Order: sequence, then structure tokens, then C-alpha cells
Amino acid sequence: MKKGFTVILLTFFLLYRITFPTNVVHAEEVEISAPSGILMEMSTGTVLFEKDADTARPPASVTKIMTMLLIFDALENGTISLDDEVSTSEYAASMGGSQVFLEPGEMQTVGTLLKCISVASANACVTMSECICGNEQEFVKQMNERAKGLGMKHTNFVNCNGLDADGHEMSARDIALMSQELMTRYPQIKDYCTVWMENITHTTARGSSEFGLTNTNKLIRQYEYATGLKTGSTGKAKFCVSATASKNGVDLIAVIMGAEDSKSRFKDAVTLLNYGFGKCQIYKAKEQKLPAVLVKGGKEEHLKIQYEEGFTYVDTEGSDLSKVEEVTEIPDEIKAPVKKGKKVGRICYRINGKEIGSVNLIASTPVEKADFGDYLKKIWKKLL
Repeated sequence: MKKGFTVILLTFFLLYRITFPTNVVHAEEVEISAPSGILMEMSTGTVLFEKDADTARPPASVTKIMTMLLIFDALENGTISLDDEVSTSEYAASMGGSQVFLEPGEMQTVGTLLKCISVASANACVTMSECICGNEQEFVKQMNERAKGLGMKHTNFVNCNGLDADGHEMSARDIALMSQELMTRYPQIKDYCTVWMENITHTTARGSSEFGLTNTNKLIRQYEYATGLKTGSTGKAKFCVSATASKNGVDLIAVIMGAEDSKSRFKDAVTLLNYGFGKCQIYKAKEQKLPAVLVKGGKEEHLKIQYEEGFTYVDTEGSDLSKVEEVTEIPDEIKAPVKKGKKVGRICYRINGKEIGSVNLIASTPVEKADFGDYLKKIWKKLL
């Protein structure tokens, strides 16, 4: 009797699972065919999935993310502008790989060359490296320095375009880190990497001609949430992509390295992105009006305070983020002197009593220690 009842229960359970499959996806259920990959939440750098993410491999044209990062750095510091015209050297024109067929002596604006690099993965990289640093070698040196500053521990750049070369390698995690920096620091890159098709004009001694750019990142057309970023493929690297996407306020980076073919890299990237969107929700704290803090023994009696930074939390547990509690911890008073930027208190964020993070509250302005003259002024002010 008991055995028969157990069989009935198991049968009912199996029928239920078939009819109403669970929507909960666990990391161990996610599989990619490529040997290396990673999924990162963009705003916080939270890693949601990784597979052999620290093995250094040839990155192909995904390298150009760092090239574009340095171009935007140069634009930001005023070294170059988008309207500057740049001449292509014979060395730059001789580069292999993806081409827009720049000729020696041909002039193009920085904006056009950036578009060629981003959209068509074209080897306008050397032209821009010579424009910014005088030669490719110095530019590559700066690429490696920038990588070190971002904590990219498994990266060594030998060139700026990603063509196969001994020792030119990166890890999936490092690609995610530089992708995060480019997309968050310079969001205007989306104006370039989301272009599907566009023409540029070649103007040489032989006259003018049109050349059509087509985006190498097919996800721009095939995946509705895609926002970028860069593809790459060579004989050694096979097929790679750093795919960025945004949905419901969640921004993700999926990096795939060493896929067997183009279709596989995009399939793997979409698998990771869909997994991330199903798993992630973001809590971004709103900054509240903060009270002034009483200062003991200061030239001023009150100190204005501010948030040191914003607070963002990535939830992967399905928590009810409407129940996040913000607990402000500020002392009743603080002794002078107080330097600008000094930590005064903090705001703690909790869910169901569990702390999920905090933000420091700091002094907005300095407050000097009061001297005898200051005390006399205060007494005189009160008497009046």
C-alpha cells in the first residue's frame, strides 16, 4: 500500500514539473561551449558566472577595447578632438586584418577612425596610436600601464589591433574589467558600437569613394538588449566577444573566448546574458538630505556632511528590495578641527536585519579649531 502511494506521489511530482517547469536558474545549470568566459554586472563588477576566466589567451580584436579606451582618454584630456584630421602612415596602411582600406597619406577625422575601429573592427588602430603617441610602441606601453591600473593581472599587449603575436594575450576577466571601464567611464562609446551600418568617404589623390561599414557584432541586430561592445577572431584566438547588454536597469558584460565559430560565441554570450537578467536585480540608494553635525570647539558650530559615494547593491537571491532599510549612524557632536573629507559617520543598508553594505558620510567643508578671539566673537554675538 505504502509503495503504491509513493509511486503515485512521484508520478504526480514528475507530471507537475513537466507541466509547470521552474523558472529558477542556478549557476551550475548554465553551460557555455567556449573554453573560457565570464559574466559581470557592470556597475559593481559583481561576477555572476565564470569558466576558466583567468587563463591568458589570444584576444584578437577584442584588444581594441583598450585601444578605444586610450582614445577616449586622449579626447577627455584634450590631447585630441573628434574633428582633428589624422594622416595614415605607410606602416599603418600596411596592417592586415579587418580593413577599411586606408591609403598612405589619406586624411580622416578622429571621429571617423573611431567609428571604423568600433563598428567594423578595422585596423585604423595604428593610425590612432601614431596620432596620440607618435608610434605604436609607446601607445602599447600606455595600454599595458592602463591595464595594470585596472587590475588586469593576466594581460600583456604587444600591439594595439589584436593581430596574432607571441605574448599578446588576455584573460576573460581582464576583458570584462576593461569593458567595464570603457562603458561606465565613457558611455558615449555606445554611439559608435551600436551603429549597424554606415558609410565613410575615402578621399585620396585618385578622388573620393564610399566605403560601407557593417558592425561585426551581430548581437546589435539579433539581441534586443545589446549595447555593444567588441568582437574578435584570428587563427590562434578563434572567436571572441565582449558583449554588453542592458535590461530593466541591469547592465551586464558577457565575455567569451576561444569559441569554435562565430555562431557559438554569440550563442554563449546570449546564454550568459539571459541567465544574468533572470538572476539579477539592482538596488540603487537615493541620497537623502543629511543633518548638520554639531562641532565642539570649532570656528563654526555646525558641520555639513555628504555621501562619500553612491550605493549600489546587486541581489541574486530574489530578495524583496522594497524592504531595504537605511540606518544612519552620525555622532551627536564632533571635536574640531575637522578636515574636509574626514569620515564622520555612515549609512548602513540592511535586508531582514542583515547588512548588505554601507556608505561613509564625510565632512563637506573643513572646520578649524576656535581660538580665543573666536570665543570672544561668539560671546559678543550672544550679548547682542
